[in-house]
Amino acid sequence: MTNVIEKNQLNEDSRRISEEIDSIRRNYNTKLDEKTRGEKGQFMTPSGIAHLLASMFDNLDGEQRILDAGAGVGSLTAALVERAINEFSPQTIDTEFWEIEPILVKGLKETIHLLNNKCLKNNIDYSSKIHIENFILNSGDIIKEAGEAFDKAILNPPYLKISAKSEERSALKKLGIETGNLYSCFICIALMLLKKGGELVAITPRSFCNGPYFREFRNFLINGNNLKKISIFESRKTAFKEDKVLQENIIFHIVKGEKQGDVKISTLSSSKDIEPHIRICTFEEVIPAGNPEKFIHIITNDFQAKIAHKISQMPCSLEDLNLEISTGRVVDFRTRENLTNINESLELTTPLIYPHNFVDNVICWPIPHNKKSNALKVNQDTKSLLVPNGYYVLIKRLTAKEEQKRIVAAYYAPISGFDMIGFENKTNYIHFRNNGVDENLAKGLTAYLNSSLVDAYFRQFNGHTQVNSSDLRILRYPSIDTLKNLGKNIESFSQVEIDKSIGLF
Repeated sequence: MTNVIEKNQLNEDSRRISEEIDSIRRNYNTKLDEKTRGEKGQFMTPSGIAHLLASMFDNLDGEQRILDAGAGVGSLTAALVERAINEFSPQTIDTEFWEIEPILVKGLKETIHLLNNKCLKNNIDYSSKIHIENFILNSGDIIKEAGEAFDKAILNPPYLKISAKSEERSALKKLGIETGNLYSCFICIALMLLKKGGELVAITPRSFCNGPYFREFRNFLINGNNLKKISIFESRKTAFKEDKVLQENIIFHIVKGEKQGDVKISTLSSSKDIEPHIRICTFEEVIPAGNPEKFIHIITNDFQAKIAHKISQMPCSLEDLNLEISTGRVVDFRTRENLTNINESLELTTPLIYPHNFVDNVICWPIPHNKKSNALKVNQDTKSLLVPNGYYVLIKRLTAKEEQKRIVAAYYAPISGFDMIGFENKTNYIHFRNNGVDENLAKGLTAYLNSSLVDAYFRQFNGHTQVNSSDLRILRYPSIDTLKNLGKNIESFSQVEIDKSIGLF
Protein backbone atom coordinates (compact mmCIF):
# COMPACT_ATOMS: atom_id res chain seq x y z
CA MET A 1 0.00 0.00 0.00
CA THR A 2 2.85 2.35 0.91
CA ASN A 3 4.51 1.75 -2.48
CA VAL A 4 1.27 2.65 -4.28
CA ILE A 5 0.98 5.87 -2.27
CA GLU A 6 4.63 6.74 -2.97
CA LYS A 7 4.17 6.05 -6.69
CA ASN A 8 1.03 8.19 -6.83
CA GLN A 9 2.85 10.98 -5.01
CA LEU A 10 5.76 10.69 -7.47
CA ASN A 11 3.40 10.90 -10.44
CA GLU A 12 1.61 13.89 -8.88
CA ASP A 13 4.95 15.66 -8.29
CA SER A 14 5.99 14.97 -11.90
CA ARG A 15 2.70 16.28 -13.25
CA ARG A 16 3.05 19.42 -11.18
CA ILE A 17 6.64 20.03 -12.28
CA SER A 18 5.71 19.39 -15.93
CA GLU A 19 2.97 21.99 -15.64
CA GLU A 20 5.36 24.49 -14.03
CA ILE A 21 7.97 24.01 -16.75
CA ASP A 22 5.37 24.26 -19.51
CA SER A 23 4.15 27.45 -17.87
CA ILE A 24 7.74 28.76 -18.01
CA ARG A 25 7.89 27.84 -21.71
CA ARG A 26 4.63 29.59 -22.57
CA ASN A 27 5.64 32.66 -20.59
CA TYR A 28 9.00 33.09 -22.30
CA ASN A 29 7.62 32.09 -25.69
CA THR A 30 5.49 35.25 -25.65
CA LYS A 31 8.60 37.35 -24.95
CA LEU A 32 10.38 36.24 -28.10
CA ASP A 33 10.25 38.67 -30.99
CA GLU A 34 8.10 36.99 -33.66
CA LYS A 35 10.30 38.20 -36.53
CA THR A 36 13.55 37.25 -34.76
CA ARG A 37 12.17 33.84 -33.83
CA GLY A 38 11.39 33.10 -37.47
CA GLU A 39 14.83 34.28 -38.55
CA LYS A 40 16.50 32.02 -35.96
CA GLY A 41 14.20 29.05 -36.52
CA GLN A 42 13.16 28.95 -32.84
CA PHE A 43 10.15 26.75 -32.05
CA MET A 44 9.96 25.75 -28.40
CA THR A 45 8.95 22.25 -27.34
CA PRO A 46 5.51 21.74 -25.75
CA SER A 47 5.36 19.48 -22.70
CA GLY A 48 3.63 16.60 -24.50
CA ILE A 49 6.24 16.51 -27.27
CA ALA A 50 9.08 16.78 -24.72
CA HIS A 51 7.80 13.74 -22.83
CA LEU A 52 7.38 11.85 -26.08
CA LEU A 53 11.06 12.40 -26.92
CA ALA A 54 12.09 11.43 -23.40
CA SER A 55 10.11 8.18 -23.65
CA MET A 56 12.25 6.96 -26.56
CA PHE A 57 15.48 6.51 -24.58
CA ASP A 58 16.37 2.97 -23.54
CA ASN A 59 18.42 3.30 -20.36
CA LEU A 60 18.64 6.08 -17.79
CA ASP A 61 20.22 4.17 -14.89
CA GLY A 62 23.48 5.06 -13.12
CA GLU A 63 25.44 8.12 -14.16
CA GLN A 64 23.90 10.23 -16.90
CA ARG A 65 25.54 13.15 -18.67
CA ILE A 66 22.96 14.89 -20.86
CA LEU A 67 23.47 17.32 -23.75
CA ASP A 68 20.72 19.74 -24.80
CA ALA A 69 21.74 22.20 -27.54
CA GLY A 70 19.31 24.91 -28.60
CA ALA A 71 17.77 24.22 -25.21
CA GLY A 72 15.22 27.01 -25.00
CA VAL A 73 13.90 26.90 -21.42
CA GLY A 74 15.02 23.28 -20.97
CA SER A 75 11.70 21.50 -21.53
CA LEU A 76 13.33 18.48 -23.19
CA THR A 77 15.92 17.83 -20.50
CA ALA A 78 13.30 18.39 -17.81
CA ALA A 79 11.13 15.65 -19.34
CA LEU A 80 14.14 13.34 -19.58
CA VAL A 81 15.17 13.92 -15.94
CA GLU A 82 11.58 13.31 -14.82
CA ARG A 83 11.48 10.00 -16.66
CA ALA A 84 14.86 8.97 -15.25
CA ILE A 85 13.63 9.58 -11.71
CA ASN A 86 10.22 7.94 -12.21
CA GLU A 87 11.25 4.84 -14.16
CA PHE A 88 14.97 4.21 -13.57
CA SER A 89 17.62 4.44 -10.85
CA PRO A 90 19.98 7.28 -11.73
CA GLN A 91 22.75 8.10 -9.27
CA THR A 92 24.07 11.29 -10.81
CA ILE A 93 22.63 13.53 -13.52
CA ASP A 94 24.86 16.12 -15.16
CA THR A 95 23.12 18.39 -17.68
CA GLU A 96 24.78 20.78 -20.13
CA PHE A 97 22.78 23.30 -22.12
CA TRP A 98 23.60 25.52 -25.09
CA GLU A 99 21.36 28.54 -25.62
CA ILE A 100 22.18 31.95 -27.11
CA GLU A 101 18.86 33.76 -26.57
CA PRO A 102 19.16 35.86 -23.36
CA ILE A 103 15.41 35.83 -22.73
CA LEU A 104 15.31 32.03 -22.87
CA VAL A 105 18.37 31.65 -20.65
CA LYS A 106 16.36 33.30 -17.85
CA GLY A 107 13.64 30.67 -18.27
CA LEU A 108 16.26 27.92 -18.48
CA LYS A 109 17.63 28.95 -15.08
CA GLU A 110 14.13 28.65 -13.60
CA THR A 111 13.82 25.14 -15.03
CA ILE A 112 17.23 24.12 -13.67
CA HIS A 113 16.17 25.32 -10.21
CA LEU A 114 13.11 23.04 -10.35
CA LEU A 115 15.19 20.08 -11.55
CA ASN A 116 17.78 20.61 -8.85
CA ASN A 117 15.07 20.52 -6.16
CA LYS A 118 13.47 17.41 -7.64
CA CYS A 119 16.79 15.54 -7.77
CA LEU A 120 17.66 16.65 -4.24
CA LYS A 121 14.32 15.30 -3.01
CA ASN A 122 15.12 11.94 -4.67
CA ASN A 123 18.73 11.70 -3.39
CA ILE A 124 20.24 12.16 -6.84
CA ASP A 125 23.37 14.24 -7.38
CA TYR A 126 22.48 16.91 -9.91
CA SER A 127 24.71 19.41 -11.68
CA SER A 128 24.15 21.73 -14.60
CA LYS A 129 26.01 24.13 -16.86
CA ILE A 130 24.69 26.70 -19.33
CA HIS A 131 26.84 27.64 -22.33
CA ILE A 132 25.70 30.99 -23.70
CA GLU A 133 27.55 30.55 -26.98
CA ASN A 134 26.96 29.54 -30.58
CA PHE A 135 26.91 25.73 -30.61
CA ILE A 136 28.04 25.53 -34.24
CA LEU A 137 30.66 28.28 -34.39
CA ASN A 138 32.26 26.93 -31.21
CA SER A 139 31.84 23.26 -32.14
CA GLY A 140 35.56 22.68 -32.74
CA ASP A 141 36.46 23.91 -29.25
CA ILE A 142 33.50 22.08 -27.67
CA ILE A 143 34.54 18.76 -29.20
CA LYS A 144 38.20 19.34 -28.36
CA GLU A 145 37.35 20.09 -24.73
CA ALA A 146 34.60 17.55 -24.10
CA GLY A 147 35.41 14.73 -26.53
CA GLU A 148 32.96 11.84 -26.63
CA ALA A 149 31.72 12.55 -23.13
CA PHE A 150 27.92 12.51 -23.17
CA ASP A 151 25.57 9.59 -22.50
CA LYS A 152 22.45 11.23 -23.88
CA ALA A 153 21.58 14.00 -26.33
CA ILE A 154 18.03 15.33 -26.60
CA LEU A 155 17.35 17.99 -29.20
CA ASN A 156 14.79 20.24 -30.80
CA PRO A 157 17.31 22.16 -32.92
CA PRO A 158 16.53 25.37 -34.83
CA TYR A 159 15.19 24.91 -38.36
CA LEU A 160 16.97 27.27 -40.73
CA LYS A 161 18.99 27.02 -43.94
CA ILE A 162 22.58 28.25 -43.80
CA SER A 163 24.39 29.61 -46.83
CA ALA A 164 27.44 27.95 -48.34
CA LYS A 165 29.55 31.02 -47.49
CA SER A 166 28.43 31.34 -43.87
CA GLU A 167 30.70 31.08 -40.82
CA GLU A 168 28.69 28.06 -39.69
CA ARG A 169 29.45 26.13 -42.89
CA SER A 170 33.15 26.96 -42.54
CA ALA A 171 33.20 25.73 -38.94
CA LEU A 172 31.47 22.48 -39.92
CA LYS A 173 33.79 21.81 -42.86
CA LYS A 174 36.70 21.82 -40.42
CA LEU A 175 34.96 18.92 -38.66
CA GLY A 176 34.35 17.08 -41.93
CA ILE A 177 30.61 17.83 -41.89
CA GLU A 178 28.82 18.99 -45.05
CA THR A 179 25.21 19.94 -44.48
CA GLY A 180 23.10 23.02 -45.12
CA ASN A 181 20.53 23.40 -42.34
CA LEU A 182 20.95 24.35 -38.70
CA TYR A 183 19.02 21.31 -37.50
CA SER A 184 21.26 18.82 -39.30
CA CYS A 185 24.36 20.69 -38.06
CA PHE A 186 23.19 20.39 -34.45
CA ILE A 187 22.52 16.66 -34.85
CA CYS A 188 25.96 15.96 -36.36
CA ILE A 189 27.82 17.80 -33.61
CA ALA A 190 25.72 16.16 -30.88
CA LEU A 191 26.49 12.71 -32.32
CA MET A 192 30.19 13.51 -32.31
CA LEU A 193 29.95 14.40 -28.60
CA LEU A 194 28.26 11.14 -27.59
CA LYS A 195 30.07 8.16 -26.10
CA LYS A 196 29.93 4.86 -27.95
CA GLY A 197 26.56 3.42 -26.97
CA GLY A 198 25.25 6.91 -26.24
CA GLU A 199 21.68 7.71 -27.30
CA LEU A 200 20.36 10.65 -29.30
CA VAL A 201 16.70 11.56 -29.69
CA ALA A 202 15.68 14.56 -31.77
CA ILE A 203 12.63 16.13 -33.35
CA THR A 204 13.34 17.72 -36.73
CA PRO A 205 11.66 18.40 -40.07
CA ARG A 206 11.25 15.27 -42.15
CA SER A 207 12.97 16.94 -45.11
CA PHE A 208 16.29 15.14 -44.56
CA CYS A 209 14.75 11.76 -45.48
CA ASN A 210 15.25 12.45 -49.20
CA GLY A 211 16.85 14.88 -51.62
CA PRO A 212 20.45 15.65 -52.60
CA TYR A 213 20.99 18.43 -50.05
CA PHE A 214 20.85 16.00 -47.12
CA ARG A 215 22.76 13.11 -48.73
CA GLU A 216 25.88 13.64 -46.59
CA PHE A 217 23.77 14.08 -43.47
CA ARG A 218 21.94 10.78 -44.05
CA ASN A 219 25.28 9.02 -44.50
CA PHE A 220 26.58 10.61 -41.30
CA LEU A 221 23.51 9.46 -39.36
CA ILE A 222 23.51 5.83 -40.37
CA ASN A 223 27.19 5.00 -40.87
CA GLY A 224 28.24 3.00 -37.82
CA ASN A 225 25.12 3.87 -35.81
CA ASN A 226 21.81 2.18 -35.08
CA LEU A 227 18.75 4.07 -36.32
CA LYS A 228 16.53 2.34 -33.81
CA LYS A 229 13.20 4.17 -33.55
CA ILE A 230 11.19 6.61 -35.65
CA SER A 231 7.96 8.35 -34.65
CA ILE A 232 5.77 10.40 -36.96
CA PHE A 233 2.45 12.20 -36.58
CA GLU A 234 -0.67 11.60 -38.64
CA SER A 235 -1.09 15.37 -39.04
CA ARG A 236 1.60 17.96 -39.85
CA LYS A 237 -0.22 20.34 -37.45
CA THR A 238 0.36 18.21 -34.35
CA ALA A 239 3.89 18.86 -33.07
CA PHE A 240 4.05 22.67 -32.86
CA LYS A 241 0.43 23.71 -33.30
CA GLU A 242 0.80 26.58 -30.79
CA ASP A 243 3.38 28.15 -33.11
CA LYS A 244 1.27 27.35 -36.21
CA VAL A 245 4.08 25.29 -37.72
CA LEU A 246 2.87 23.13 -40.62
CA GLN A 247 6.23 21.45 -41.20
CA GLU A 248 5.98 17.66 -41.29
CA ASN A 249 8.11 16.50 -38.36
CA ILE A 250 9.86 13.30 -37.38
CA ILE A 251 11.28 12.08 -34.07
CA PHE A 252 14.15 9.63 -34.27
CA HIS A 253 16.31 7.66 -31.84
CA ILE A 254 19.89 6.69 -32.67
CA VAL A 255 22.41 4.66 -30.67
CA LYS A 256 25.97 5.63 -31.50
CA GLY A 257 28.37 2.88 -32.55
CA GLU A 258 25.78 0.10 -32.20
CA LYS A 259 25.14 -2.49 -34.90
CA GLN A 260 22.10 -1.69 -37.01
CA GLY A 261 19.03 -3.78 -36.27
CA ASP A 262 15.33 -3.56 -37.03
CA VAL A 263 13.64 -0.15 -36.87
CA LYS A 264 10.56 0.51 -34.73
CA ILE A 265 8.21 2.95 -36.49
CA SER A 266 5.37 4.54 -34.50
CA THR A 267 2.50 6.60 -35.92
CA LEU A 268 0.82 8.93 -33.45
CA SER A 269 -2.43 10.85 -33.60
CA SER A 270 -1.10 13.28 -30.97
CA SER A 271 1.73 13.62 -28.45
CA LYS A 272 -0.61 12.08 -25.83
CA ASP A 273 -1.43 9.01 -27.93
CA ILE A 274 -0.94 6.09 -25.51
CA GLU A 275 -1.62 3.47 -28.18
CA PRO A 276 0.28 4.51 -31.31
CA HIS A 277 0.34 2.23 -34.30
CA ILE A 278 3.67 0.40 -34.22
CA ARG A 279 5.41 -1.49 -37.02
CA ILE A 280 8.78 -3.20 -36.78
CA CYS A 281 10.63 -2.80 -40.10
CA THR A 282 13.79 -4.39 -41.33
CA PHE A 283 16.52 -1.87 -42.09
CA GLU A 284 16.30 -2.98 -45.72
CA GLU A 285 12.72 -1.68 -45.80
CA VAL A 286 13.76 1.68 -44.37
CA ILE A 287 16.84 2.16 -46.56
CA PRO A 288 16.77 -0.29 -49.48
CA ALA A 289 20.19 -1.64 -50.43
CA GLY A 290 19.80 -0.56 -54.05
CA ASN A 291 19.25 3.07 -53.07
CA PRO A 292 22.54 4.97 -53.51
CA GLU A 293 20.95 8.17 -52.17
CA LYS A 294 20.10 6.42 -48.85
CA PHE A 295 16.55 7.81 -48.83
CA ILE A 296 14.77 6.94 -45.58
CA HIS A 297 11.43 5.20 -46.22
CA ILE A 298 8.90 5.39 -43.41
CA ILE A 299 6.61 2.41 -43.86
CA THR A 300 3.93 2.53 -41.19
CA ASN A 301 1.74 -0.47 -42.03
CA ASP A 302 1.56 -3.69 -44.05
CA PHE A 303 -0.34 -2.03 -46.89
CA GLN A 304 2.48 0.46 -47.35
CA ALA A 305 4.94 -2.43 -47.26
CA LYS A 306 3.06 -4.04 -50.17
CA ILE A 307 3.24 -0.76 -52.10
CA ALA A 308 6.99 -0.53 -51.50
CA HIS A 309 7.42 -4.13 -52.64
CA LYS A 310 5.36 -3.56 -55.80
CA ILE A 311 7.41 -0.50 -56.77
CA SER A 312 10.68 -2.31 -56.01
CA GLN A 313 9.67 -5.04 -58.48
CA MET A 314 9.35 -2.56 -61.35
CA PRO A 315 12.12 -3.47 -63.80
CA CYS A 316 13.52 -0.10 -64.88
CA SER A 317 15.08 3.14 -63.78
CA LEU A 318 14.86 6.28 -65.91
CA GLU A 319 18.38 5.49 -67.10
CA ASP A 320 17.29 1.99 -68.15
CA LEU A 321 14.57 3.67 -70.23
CA ASN A 322 17.27 5.86 -71.87
CA LEU A 323 15.52 8.90 -70.46
CA GLU A 324 16.76 11.87 -68.48
CA ILE A 325 15.16 14.44 -66.22
CA SER A 326 16.13 18.10 -66.14
CA THR A 327 14.92 21.30 -64.56
CA GLY A 328 13.22 23.91 -66.73
CA ARG A 329 15.84 26.34 -68.00
CA VAL A 330 13.84 29.57 -67.96
CA VAL A 331 14.25 31.54 -64.73
CA ASP A 332 11.76 34.26 -65.53
CA PHE A 333 13.09 37.02 -63.27
CA ARG A 334 16.54 36.66 -64.83
CA THR A 335 15.26 37.25 -68.34
CA ARG A 336 12.43 39.74 -67.75
CA GLU A 337 13.31 41.70 -70.87
CA ASN A 338 12.50 38.61 -72.96
CA LEU A 339 9.14 37.80 -71.37
CA THR A 340 6.12 38.61 -73.50
CA ASN A 341 2.73 37.34 -74.60
CA ILE A 342 2.09 35.53 -77.82
CA ASN A 343 1.03 37.88 -80.67
CA GLU A 344 2.01 40.95 -78.62
CA SER A 345 5.56 41.22 -79.93
CA LEU A 346 6.88 41.88 -83.41
CA GLU A 347 9.84 39.66 -82.57
CA LEU A 348 9.93 35.88 -82.97
CA THR A 349 8.40 34.26 -79.87
CA THR A 350 7.67 30.79 -78.54
CA PRO A 351 5.39 29.39 -75.78
CA LEU A 352 6.62 29.45 -72.18
CA ILE A 353 5.18 26.74 -69.95
CA TYR A 354 4.62 27.40 -66.24
CA PRO A 355 3.16 25.20 -63.46
CA HIS A 356 -0.18 27.01 -63.89
CA ASN A 357 -0.37 25.41 -67.35
CA PHE A 358 -0.90 21.99 -65.68
CA VAL A 359 -4.63 21.31 -66.11
CA ASP A 360 -6.05 17.85 -65.38
CA ASN A 361 -2.66 16.17 -66.01
CA VAL A 362 -2.10 17.75 -69.42
CA ILE A 363 -0.46 21.02 -70.46
CA CYS A 364 -2.97 23.69 -71.42
CA TRP A 365 -1.54 26.72 -73.22
CA PRO A 366 -2.26 29.56 -73.28
CA ILE A 367 -4.27 30.15 -70.11
CA PRO A 368 -6.64 33.08 -70.79
CA HIS A 369 -6.46 36.10 -68.50
CA ASN A 370 -3.43 34.86 -66.56
CA LYS A 371 -1.17 37.64 -65.30
CA LYS A 372 2.07 35.83 -66.14
CA SER A 373 3.67 36.09 -69.55
CA ASN A 374 2.91 33.13 -71.78
CA ALA A 375 5.77 33.45 -74.25
CA LEU A 376 9.49 34.05 -74.55
CA LYS A 377 11.26 36.04 -77.23
CA VAL A 378 13.56 33.90 -79.36
CA ASN A 379 16.98 35.50 -79.75
CA GLN A 380 20.66 34.90 -79.03
CA ASP A 381 20.09 35.41 -75.30
CA THR A 382 17.29 32.86 -75.03
CA LYS A 383 18.22 30.11 -77.49
CA SER A 384 20.09 28.18 -74.79
CA LEU A 385 16.96 28.30 -72.59
CA LEU A 386 14.77 26.46 -75.11
CA VAL A 387 14.32 22.81 -76.06
CA PRO A 388 13.07 21.29 -79.33
CA ASN A 389 9.29 21.10 -79.55
CA GLY A 390 8.08 17.54 -79.03
CA TYR A 391 6.34 15.18 -76.59
CA TYR A 392 7.46 15.62 -72.96
CA VAL A 393 6.42 14.78 -69.43
CA LEU A 394 6.47 17.81 -67.13
CA ILE A 395 6.50 17.56 -63.33
CA LYS A 396 5.91 20.35 -60.84
CA ARG A 397 8.96 20.94 -58.64
CA LEU A 398 6.78 22.32 -55.86
CA THR A 399 3.25 21.18 -55.14
CA ALA A 400 0.75 23.20 -53.17
CA LYS A 401 -0.27 21.79 -49.77
CA GLU A 402 -3.88 21.57 -50.92
CA GLU A 403 -3.02 19.37 -53.93
CA GLN A 404 -3.97 15.75 -53.47
CA LYS A 405 -0.79 14.35 -55.02
CA ARG A 406 2.84 14.98 -54.12
CA ILE A 407 3.92 14.27 -57.70
CA VAL A 408 1.95 16.29 -60.24
CA ALA A 409 2.86 15.34 -63.80
CA ALA A 410 1.42 16.63 -67.07
CA TYR A 411 1.55 15.36 -70.65
CA TYR A 412 2.91 17.93 -73.09
CA ALA A 413 1.99 17.49 -76.76
CA PRO A 414 3.83 19.76 -79.21
CA ILE A 415 2.08 23.06 -79.84
CA SER A 416 1.86 23.48 -83.59
CA GLY A 417 3.71 26.26 -85.34
CA PHE A 418 6.81 26.33 -83.13
CA ASP A 419 10.23 24.71 -83.43
CA MET A 420 11.33 25.34 -79.85
CA ILE A 421 9.61 25.52 -76.46
CA GLY A 422 10.44 27.05 -73.07
CA PHE A 423 9.92 25.29 -69.73
CA GLU A 424 9.96 27.52 -66.66
CA ASN A 425 12.33 26.73 -63.80
CA LYS A 426 9.62 25.54 -61.40
CA THR A 427 9.09 22.49 -63.61
CA ASN A 428 11.12 19.36 -64.28
CA TYR A 429 10.83 17.64 -67.64
CA ILE A 430 11.61 14.13 -68.86
CA HIS A 431 13.37 13.95 -72.22
CA PHE A 432 15.48 11.80 -74.53
CA ARG A 433 18.89 13.42 -75.03
CA ASN A 434 17.44 16.94 -74.83
CA ASN A 435 14.68 16.08 -77.30
CA GLY A 436 11.10 14.95 -76.94
CA VAL A 437 10.10 11.32 -76.35
CA ASP A 438 7.74 8.87 -78.04
CA GLU A 439 4.12 10.05 -77.82
CA ASN A 440 2.73 6.91 -76.15
CA LEU A 441 5.72 6.71 -73.83
CA ALA A 442 5.05 10.29 -72.69
CA LYS A 443 1.40 9.43 -72.06
CA GLY A 444 2.31 6.24 -70.19
CA LEU A 445 4.86 7.99 -67.99
CA THR A 446 2.38 10.76 -67.19
CA ALA A 447 -0.21 8.20 -66.11
CA TYR A 448 2.29 6.21 -64.04
CA LEU A 449 3.67 9.26 -62.19
CA ASN A 450 0.14 10.50 -61.42
CA SER A 451 -1.02 7.14 -60.09
CA SER A 452 -2.11 6.66 -56.48
CA LEU A 453 0.40 3.81 -56.30
CA VAL A 454 3.37 6.10 -56.99
CA ASP A 455 1.94 8.82 -54.75
CA ALA A 456 1.63 6.43 -51.79
CA TYR A 457 5.17 5.17 -52.35
CA PHE A 458 6.60 8.67 -52.76
CA ARG A 459 5.12 9.78 -49.44
CA GLN A 460 7.10 7.06 -47.67
CA PHE A 461 10.32 9.03 -48.11
CA ASN A 462 9.15 12.53 -49.05
CA GLY A 463 7.65 14.55 -46.22
CA HIS A 464 7.43 17.92 -47.91
CA THR A 465 6.04 19.53 -51.05
CA GLN A 466 9.27 19.68 -53.06
CA VAL A 467 9.87 17.10 -55.79
CA ASN A 468 13.55 16.75 -56.61
CA SER A 469 14.83 15.33 -59.88
CA SER A 470 16.87 12.86 -57.78
CA ASP A 471 13.59 11.54 -56.31
CA LEU A 472 12.40 10.66 -59.81
CA ARG A 473 15.74 9.19 -60.85
CA ILE A 474 15.71 6.59 -58.07
CA LEU A 475 12.05 5.69 -58.65
CA ARG A 476 11.46 2.33 -60.36
CA TYR A 477 9.38 2.26 -63.57
CA PRO A 478 7.60 -0.35 -65.70
CA SER A 479 9.33 -1.50 -68.88
CA ILE A 480 9.27 0.76 -71.94
CA ASP A 481 6.82 -1.58 -73.71
CA THR A 482 4.48 -1.58 -70.71
CA LEU A 483 4.57 2.22 -70.53
CA LYS A 484 3.93 2.60 -74.26
CA ASN A 485 1.02 0.18 -74.07
CA LEU A 486 -0.37 2.10 -71.11
CA GLY A 487 -0.10 5.36 -73.05
CA LYS A 488 -1.65 3.85 -76.15
CA ASN A 489 -4.73 2.64 -74.28
CA ILE A 490 -5.36 5.53 -71.93
CA GLU A 491 -8.32 7.63 -73.08
CA SER A 492 -8.12 10.39 -70.49
CA PHE A 493 -5.91 11.25 -67.57
CA SER A 494 -8.67 11.02 -64.97
CA GLN A 495 -7.55 9.57 -61.63
CA VAL A 496 -10.05 6.74 -61.90
CA GLU A 497 -8.77 5.62 -65.31
CA ILE A 498 -5.12 6.03 -64.31
CA ASP A 499 -5.48 3.91 -61.16
CA LYS A 500 -7.55 1.29 -62.96
CA SER A 501 -4.88 1.01 -65.67
CA ILE A 502 -1.95 0.91 -63.21
CA GLY A 503 -3.72 -1.80 -61.22
CA LEU A 504 -3.37 -4.14 -64.20
CA PHE A 505 0.38 -4.53 -63.73
